[in-house]
Amino acid sequence: MTVSLSGLEIGKQLKERFPGAVVEANDQAVLVKSESLLDVARYLKDTTGLDFDYLAFLTAVDYYDYFELVYRLASLKHNHTMTLKTRCYGRENPVVPSVVKLWKGADFQERETFDLFGIKFEGHPNMKRIVLWDGFKGHPLRKDYLSDGN
Repeated sequence: MTVSLSGLEIGKQLKERFPGAVVEANDQAVLVKSESLLDVARYLKDTTGLDFDYLAFLTAVDYYDYFELVYRLASLKHNHTMTLKTRCYGRENPVVPSVVKLWKGADFQERETFDLFGIKFEGHPNMKRIVLWDGFKGHPLRKDYLSDGN
């Protein structure tokens, strides 16, 4: 049985290792600042005992004031999981760091999130639409998609 690790426990470790990076931690997830995402993700992947070597999924949620990105990580070695979150602000040009260099499985998932939400992943090797065609106007999973003239 896969065990979901407590975000409170992981958050405590991350606060010690990366002061100021953790915005919030609860039993379900750890929320980190987007500028710390890549360092935190690398730590979660490479630290003995954590070994989050698999990105199960990546998605986003539009809260109007910000976009929240949700990463479900798993360790195949230890059979445990956790949820890592970050936020990006601004509807005109939301940007977060890409985690493709850490988890190859993020490639299509980051492209899908870009395509449907308009969030750019800095450092992604091929940031272009994957679901919709190149001339498609807008990003249909944004809450304001139909209200902004699309």
